[in-house]
Amino acid sequence: MKFLSYGHQYIDEEDIRAVADVLRGDWLTQGPSVDAFEKAFAEYVGTRHAVAFANGTAALHGAYFAAGVGPGDEVITSPMTFAATSNAVLYLGGTVRFADMDPATLCLDPKKAGEGITTRTKVIAPVSYSGYPADLAAFREAAEGSGAVLVEDACHALGAKRGKIPVGKEADLTAFSFHPVKHITTGEGGMVTTDSDEYAERLRLFRTHGITKDPTRMEGEPDGPWSTEMQVLGFNYRLSDIHAALGLSQMKKLDRFVARRKEIASLYDGLFSSVRGLDIPPGHEGHAYHLYPLRVPAERRKEFILKLKERGIGGMVHYPPVHLHPYYRKNFGWKKGDFPEAEAFYSREISLPMFYGLSNDDVMRVAEEIRSIADAG
Repeated sequence: MKFLSYGHQYIDEEDIRAVADVLRGDWLTQGPSVDAFEKAFAEYVGTRHAVAFANGTAALHGAYFAAGVGPGDEVITSPMTFAATSNAVLYLGGTVRFADMDPATLCLDPKKAGEGITTRTKVIAPVSYSGYPADLAAFREAAEGSGAVLVEDACHALGAKRGKIPVGKEADLTAFSFHPVKHITTGEGGMVTTDSDEYAERLRLFRTHGITKDPTRMEGEPDGPWSTEMQVLGFNYRLSDIHAALGLSQMKKLDRFVARRKEIASLYDGLFSSVRGLDIPPGHEGHAYHLYPLRVPAERRKEFILKLKERGIGGMVHYPPVHLHPYYRKNFGWKKGDFPEAEAFYSREISLPMFYGLSNDDVMRVAEEIRSIADAG
């Protein structure tokens, strides 16, 4: 019986041919495939710009840089996320201010985020956890008058929508990830979308060492057509054409991928809704379901995970609250009890298998094992 991991990429022959075509061509990096991928992505989410990065963490780092985060600036975000959301603030010398999650959405609570705004708040960074689209209108209202930039961490939420508007359009800057367990993959990769020409230019500088080759943007007189000029301290965060070709091919299947994830979530919901001690994740019409975070009794969570593994099913936990990682506790004084909603959710959460290639029989198998373990308790 095959092992079911919590997430898995889906690669077909079209994807393989797309990558092979690049390998047979002239450009492996800094070529036309990156431009084509960015253009297709921007068109999908409805923004003027999409800027590709080497991975999702680099995309977050770039988004915060574009927003102007630096020493003395504060960024408000959720502790219920992967550590990269807050680590990227620290890379720039900024200060992280966590606010608790809302158990009704599993995303950052707009009210609590609003209460944390100070004169030093540069960015509010809601995380669209598990693919649930965070309520950006509420964050806009909370940030009104503060000048805070909205940077949405949508690394879980490609293909999600608020009404008819795709995630990636409404925040000032939105970061995505293309890790193999996400909705589409480039192997490793990320993207930042924005409607701002200024932000887009800063993003492009940042991902390429801070160097421009455009003579119209240079501060000094260029020596010749070979001239380059480093204007900011950037990084080598470029995405290669090999990765971009895979991403461009995967984009053609994105709507199908998201639709299947919604079908799987609906099946899980029906199979678990009446099981004592289990809580299904909050629903949303525009949910993209990167994860299916089931909640089980906290005192039995480890038992569930170990028994599932024995039976060939890979449950995972997303995530240890960031403020409880040793680095954050030792360096910033966060402690258990600071964010009770995030901590309570973490104590019960199991991410069940959720990916495009999962069959209905696979879903039934996972559900039967979960219900068997629950009934045995």
